[in-house]
Amino acid sequence: MADYPWYKSYDAGVPHSLEPYPKITLLDVIAQTTQEMPEHTFMYFKDRYFPYREASRLFEVLAAALIANGVKPGDRVASMLLNTPQQLIAAFGAMKAGGIYVPLNPLYNEDELVHTLSTVDAEVIVVWDLLYASVKKVQPRTKLRLVIATSLEDYMLPEAKKPHTMQLEKGDMWMDEMMAKHAKDLAPKVKRSGEDTALILFSGGTTGAPKGAMLSFRNMLAVGLQSIEWNKQGMMSHNDYTMALMPMFHAYGFNGVICSSIGMRSPLAIVANPRDLDDVIYTINKVRPASMPSVPTLFISLMERPEVKAGKVDFSCLKYCISGAIPLMAETKQRWETMTGAPILEAYGMTESTVVFTIGPMKGQWKEGAVGLPLPDVIIKFVDAADPDKDLPYGEEGEVVGKGPQVMQGYWNNPKGTAEMLKDGWLYTGDIGYMDKDGYLYLTSRKKDLIKPSGHQVWPKEVEEVLATHPAVVEACVAGIPDQKQVEAVKAWVIVRPGEKVTEEDLQNYCKDKLTAYKVPKFIEFREALPKTLVGKILRRVLQEEEKAKKKG
Repeated sequence: MADYPWYKSYDAGVPHSLEPYPKITLLDVIAQTTQEMPEHTFMYFKDRYFPYREASRLFEVLAAALIANGVKPGDRVASMLLNTPQQLIAAFGAMKAGGIYVPLNPLYNEDELVHTLSTVDAEVIVVWDLLYASVKKVQPRTKLRLVIATSLEDYMLPEAKKPHTMQLEKGDMWMDEMMAKHAKDLAPKVKRSGEDTALILFSGGTTGAPKGAMLSFRNMLAVGLQSIEWNKQGMMSHNDYTMALMPMFHAYGFNGVICSSIGMRSPLAIVANPRDLDDVIYTINKVRPASMPSVPTLFISLMERPEVKAGKVDFSCLKYCISGAIPLMAETKQRWETMTGAPILEAYGMTESTVVFTIGPMKGQWKEGAVGLPLPDVIIKFVDAADPDKDLPYGEEGEVVGKGPQVMQGYWNNPKGTAEMLKDGWLYTGDIGYMDKDGYLYLTSRKKDLIKPSGHQVWPKEVEEVLATHPAVVEACVAGIPDQKQVEAVKAWVIVRPGEKVTEEDLQNYCKDKLTAYKVPKFIEFREALPKTLVGKILRRVLQEEEKAKKKG
């Protein structure tokens, strides 16, 4: 095995490799824990505890119900759900039925929903009842044949459950009623292997159109096992809760939190909406979690709460936290660690790497600006951004390229997109960075100009195209700028047609009708001209540098 620079920075006891990985699936891990520890808590949600015994049976019952309703091995089962027990019941029920689970962003607009459903040819979807009408509206433009609805309260404590008042259209079903009908069915015996596709998560990749990244059971298991080895220094036991705050339609929320927790047998404390800080704080007080994977914006929001500032929330239960999706500022890390005593480990990865490639060491040195060390069995190299066939030595800046057992199988039904991202097992991330002599990875820019407001993905071109359709707009450029609340915000620079009048609010309202809320420009600046190259290409970076200079000035 090659002696890579990051090995010397590993915490004591972390192996360089976990090969050979066991030829089992995450479903097998759940079954094994259920057999050995049936009363151990699998998940907690709003005062209700689900032991492995109960959770496993719910997965089996939904699997049987799906099979009875025509789901066959390889079928894609979609969902539009909040973080709830139903999300995990749908996921592992679909997988046990032989299906591929496709969780979708509940914030998708009509066009985005049609695109994603049509990409995977989903015929079945499990949907939050408040989104039922939205799904039915686009159903004629898709191959959906069955919509399964569920309410937020359906899997809370019995006294919190409310009768369904909404009338479903003929042929559709309520999830709890569907499962009650099949409650006595035998558990399905569909054989799943590590190489089977288990999950499709949508990502922008390196171009704006969402692509469905295919992730296998082996991908998911690898992340879980890597997390176990990496986190051993955090002294997590199987009784330590992990906060499930991140959206489960996102790689961070599903693979980074759920897969890792199942691997460690750590109970999941599920919060439906992480912006509901009352619920977040209540859950922390209730289950006393040891681990809290999150994003910088949530750490900041918690620290700004009056009761937290007053020292009325006890964070001493936390052993460590993880930060991902967007850059972590040194000030945020230092404030949080001083307040809680729990270190924040910054991680880096993407949907196409299942979730993570690198992460900070649990006990080792923290380096400001670094996004950690490659996990066991992950290899990072750098190539010339202008000539991807030219490898660069460690220490030189180039495109970050990674290889490991968590690299996706490819994009669903998109061989061209797959070929652009995957070459001989190497994943070309589109991020630019370098590695220091100790093996720490630093990111300096993005090959493509993806914007990440609060961790979401926004492609400038998509927003620019919408602005360009406004009759008062001649030209527009969109880019990400530093923002105290979102870390990175969407800003548009706009040239208005002579004689036309339009305000910032007018354009924002126009965009709201055509884009998901987080894609709408938070800031709009009107200009007489935009900086361009000699061939007419807008210099996006010049505008961003001007913005940085303004803030410094």
